[in-house]
Amino acid sequence: MTLRHRPLVSSRLPDFPWDSLTTYAARAGAHPDGIVDLSVGTPVDPTPEVVQQALRDAADDPGYPITVGLPETRQACLDWLARRHGVTGLGLDQVLPVIGSKELIGTLAAHLGIGEGDLVVYPELAYPTYEVGAKLAGARAVPSDSLTALGPEVPALLWLNSPSNPTGRVLPVEHLKKVVDWCRERGTILVSDECYLESGWDVSPVSVLHPDVCGGSAEGILSVHSLSKRSNLAGYRCAFVVGDPALVGELLAVRKNLGLIMPGPQQRAMVAALDDDVHVAEQHARYAARRTALRSALEGAGFRIDHSEAALYLWATREDCWETIAWLAERGILAAPGAFYGAAGAQHVRVAFTATDERVAAAVSRLA
Repeated sequence: MTLRHRPLVSSRLPDFPWDSLTTYAARAGAHPDGIVDLSVGTPVDPTPEVVQQALRDAADDPGYPITVGLPETRQACLDWLARRHGVTGLGLDQVLPVIGSKELIGTLAAHLGIGEGDLVVYPELAYPTYEVGAKLAGARAVPSDSLTALGPEVPALLWLNSPSNPTGRVLPVEHLKKVVDWCRERGTILVSDECYLESGWDVSPVSVLHPDVCGGSAEGILSVHSLSKRSNLAGYRCAFVVGDPALVGELLAVRKNLGLIMPGPQQRAMVAALDDDVHVAEQHARYAARRTALRSALEGAGFRIDHSEAALYLWATREDCWETIAWLAERGILAAPGAFYGAAGAQHVRVAFTATDERVAAAVSRLA
């Protein structure tokens, strides 16, 4: 039987949303001063020198790395969680380096044995990969922000995302604790995507593994972290998952068989990035200035900014999202339509402030 006679795996998945922006990107690119791309949110500032040096020092690495990761890499993850976020009491068997958080999120349901007949719940406004991962595993995917709306049905897996991509919303400790308790009572695996945990502006985001939330126990919980945004390491693909040792152990057992291994030099670079807080403060200040400038310009152009108390985006609304995308494209600005993230986003656009100072200034001028 050839491929064309088999059901295609890709047929289970939603259309890749960014393909629908091609026409608008071309329109924005025709601006005499070039495009200001505020859509994807890719880092543009230099990778910290301390990280670059660690990568150079580790460049001679002829042997195979191991999936579980270097002890010093895992310890750096735990030390960072304790120092920066008050997450304590975790051991080396509770953390696993992974090759970027998107790969982990997309495969996690399948790797934990979730599949046909199982329910995966994710936020109503969400990073599309939660749905992709569920559908790739053959599970049913349902967006919901309400636990009571699920009725008596028990999800196999529930995703949280705080700070949120795309909205920048931060869930308070009381809400997080309620979700932890609800999942534990039902045996639901809770996975919290916390890739923007250090990108708070108006509030201080809290990890689901903080003792005030989880009671000092990681039972039934995983949290996902990335260095792409905090340390300008998107190209290095450095991330990690941490939490319940049984869940981490199962992910490790599966990933060992698949050869999903973070390269050794990147693991050394990851240690340097996690151990250094100076570059994080410097980058935070850069983003703060860009955020202030763009927010003021958008509000001056008649937009309302909702949530956006954390993460690297402004969740802006003025009209239907596609009308806004077209309006911005005429001014050489590309943003992400809120519809990419769920039906509830149809009146919003996500505006990243990860562009250079010069491009942000250009956007501000055009919005005026």
